[in-house]
Amino acid sequence: MRRPEGVIQKRMKKLFIKTYGCQMNAYDSARMADLLAPLGYAGTEAPGDADMVILNTCHIREKATEKVYSELGRIRALKEEKEKSGGRMLVAVAGCTGQAEGEEIIARAPVVDMVVGPQSYHRLPEMIARIARGAGERVAADFPALEKFDALPEAVSNTGVSAFLTVQEGCDKFCTFCVVPYTRGPEHSRAPERILAEAQALSSRGAREIVLLGQNVNAYRGTDMNGKDWSLARLIEALAGVKDILRIRYTTSHPRDMSEDLIEAHGGIEKLMPFLHLPVQSGSDAVLEAMNRQHNADDYRRLIGRIRDKRPDMAFSSDFIVGFPGESDQDFEATLQLVRDIGYAQCFSFKYSPRPGTPAAAAKKQVAEGVKTARLDILQKLLLGQQDEANRTAVNRTMDVLFEKPGRNSGQIVGRTPYLQPVYVDAPTALIGSVRPIHIEALTANSLRGRLV
Repeated sequence: MRRPEGVIQKRMKKLFIKTYGCQMNAYDSARMADLLAPLGYAGTEAPGDADMVILNTCHIREKATEKVYSELGRIRALKEEKEKSGGRMLVAVAGCTGQAEGEEIIARAPVVDMVVGPQSYHRLPEMIARIARGAGERVAADFPALEKFDALPEAVSNTGVSAFLTVQEGCDKFCTFCVVPYTRGPEHSRAPERILAEAQALSSRGAREIVLLGQNVNAYRGTDMNGKDWSLARLIEALAGVKDILRIRYTTSHPRDMSEDLIEAHGGIEKLMPFLHLPVQSGSDAVLEAMNRQHNADDYRRLIGRIRDKRPDMAFSSDFIVGFPGESDQDFEATLQLVRDIGYAQCFSFKYSPRPGTPAAAAKKQVAEGVKTARLDILQKLLLGQQDEANRTAVNRTMDVLFEKPGRNSGQIVGRTPYLQPVYVDAPTALIGSVRPIHIEALTANSLRGRLV
């Protein structure tokens, strides 16, 4: 069909976003796509075709930062190729590396047109307009008093069966190894009415599971329009009233902020899943003190016990850092003992990586790289054994599974148990978005196999 003469079809611009790091970065990437949609940007999976490339970065570990600079080298070649053919590509670095190294990124990687921190990405349209006019700042990495969520449009991007929802940002704990207080700023909680409205919108677009996000999510303290303070437990209770939301999770938590009402919520709110990511980082009291974690190993053990008293089928995951400055063989053994005492369903473990500007980076008793590698191997073998055992105990049980998407094979769909274990079932795609009882028949390398009951 021919276009009527005189009618000019506006070309849709293409946007490529690459996300590094945590779930909150994934949420922020989706919101940046929503923010740029009114400017005519539609998503693409091919960076070479993009009119704008955004690298949404992480600054937690050194390798994550170096990966960004490596990727910028590849983007530079794509940008130069596009310019040769008469096109133009804008390149932005967003996220925590942008916050921490704004001007340095511009100096080290001239391919970058703009840098925005995680609290400033709502300014992207303004910065794009200024660059188009050939003037204006290229770095926005402040912590504005105006809540960035107030400046964002309503989310319009596609959502899956499981959707992220940011409720809290920033952290006031100042663990000595962590850059989050410097890159995400102080703790800030969104108003509960805004969170509930976003949950309703996600539900209307097909979300059946909501994952509440925050750097320190259980420190959530939102204030409603009547001036009343809400805890995370109260927020979860309200979200449980959203009809089509079948499951609620939250991450990441700090042991110091597991309040009594939140522990009670795990025993009393059916939609709140019996799986909690509760980072401890070390089992050594000396190391925990040096980390400024504000709890000791027995505090953590008692907390796990209190939660299990309220919900006996509760399972846990955690984060561990090995080779923290000053960590002795005895300290490391204390970590192994804590793992044996708790018993985890899954965990994340890392070698300590110094981050510039953090107190631990300047500590004198740095642990040799070879020692860190050997300790990490021992810890990961123990954790993997516990994960395998948790998965084996699922076999021959009937478990509720929320189906999320088609499986790898025809006639197959995949979902997750309450404990986030992936389950493959031969069943019609019409069941995607529903929870069904599944008899677990077998354990494969990375998942479970089951059949409809």
